[in-house]
Amino acid sequence: MTIPFFKTVAGRLSRVTVALCALGTVGSLHAQAPAAWPNKTLRIVVGFAPGGSTDIMARILAQSIGESLGQTVIIENKPGASGNIAAADVIRATPDGYSFLIAPTSVETANPSLFKSTILPSRDLMPVGGVGRTQMYLVAKPQIEAKDARELVAIAKASPGKMSYASAGAGTPPHLACELFKLATSTFITHVPYRGAAPALQDVMGGQADFVCDPGIAFPHIRTGKVKLLGVVSAKRSPFFPDVPTVTEQGFPGANLDIWFGMWAPNGTPPDVVARMNRELGKALALPATKTRYGDLGAEPIALSTAEFKTLLTDEGALLSKLIKDQKISVD
Repeated sequence: MTIPFFKTVAGRLSRVTVALCALGTVGSLHAQAPAAWPNKTLRIVVGFAPGGSTDIMARILAQSIGESLGQTVIIENKPGASGNIAAADVIRATPDGYSFLIAPTSVETANPSLFKSTILPSRDLMPVGGVGRTQMYLVAKPQIEAKDARELVAIAKASPGKMSYASAGAGTPPHLACELFKLATSTFITHVPYRGAAPALQDVMGGQADFVCDPGIAFPHIRTGKVKLLGVVSAKRSPFFPDVPTVTEQGFPGANLDIWFGMWAPNGTPPDVVARMNRELGKALALPATKTRYGDLGAEPIALSTAEFKTLLTDEGALLSKLIKDQKISVD
């Protein structure tokens, strides 16, 4: 029996069509398959100028993470508004695992209470993990007669309002730490804000202000006697000055505030990328070289899991939002 020509052609075309469709399906599946992460340059946004503690920490971590992942990790400095400008940049970024923020936790725990802004990191960013901390130190001018926090408090209570403390600026962690100190000690001490921790410390060294809650930049001056270290404004003693008691140990519980630093990613970043980056942070922070370089900043490379970091942010946010409201602290 002879098969008509048009049926033979139609059959062949049908088989070709099926084959092409199959090939198309395979091609489509490959196109939709997620690429291995990372396969291009990553960026870490920092909300402060180059050379500061946050920037240096970010660069230390970027180098180690880049070597581990086999990709370049660049730092982009976007200073302004106590980290809000950098946070806004990362919030707007594509959540593909290639943009991250490294900042003090205050960008989430204090800034929303200080600035009239639509930026809300607790809503718009995903915590990745903690990357370390600096403690704060009760540092007084060399001429002061006090040898510790107890004697400083006695002097302040003897002359209410006459003693002054310097800070790195309204709403900064050093300012908030000193406000906690005032509340814990029931003292009336005048706040004198500066544009940064360095000029605040300089005026304490010169005797223009009585003391400062210093974030670790005073170490060389403490060791040479240019300022007095009266206590540690933290729940634990400092590994850098283990013989100096905390303010809490001296009888004033509640004067505890460390400056924690962490990493965030845009909302919607794949969870496996967040988990991988947290592991990479842990590896980088465990390196002896990282501990040494952090130590030069007066900081400790303490890794926190994503869950631990979230808990820290929640607890610190509750503490600082109440403090800012009760003390009527504002930067706008």
